[in-house]
Amino acid sequence: MVIRALENKALVLDLVEWLDERPRAYVDVMAAWQTSCPRLPIWEDAVEHGFILRRRTEDAGPIVTLTEDGRTFLRLERGARSSRRSA
Repeated sequence: MVIRALENKALVLDLVEWLDERPRAYVDVMAAWQTSCPRLPIWEDAVEHGFILRRRTEDAGPIVTLTEDGRTFLRLERGARSSRRSA
């Protein structure tokens, strides 16, 4: 997996880590990231890189989940953080 340059990498990582806990309702994602500045570029970067996916469910309405690329990004970034700390 090749990750193109992410201008807001730390914030995108925060969003991906938060979504890793569980799928979230779309309205909850928008509400939680409303105070994060800038919210929309974070959302757009995560979508553009294929890290998250918005889909509709019958019972819960629109939800946001991680994709496999999102999980890979998370693993790579956690590994990079771990390496930097031990160096």
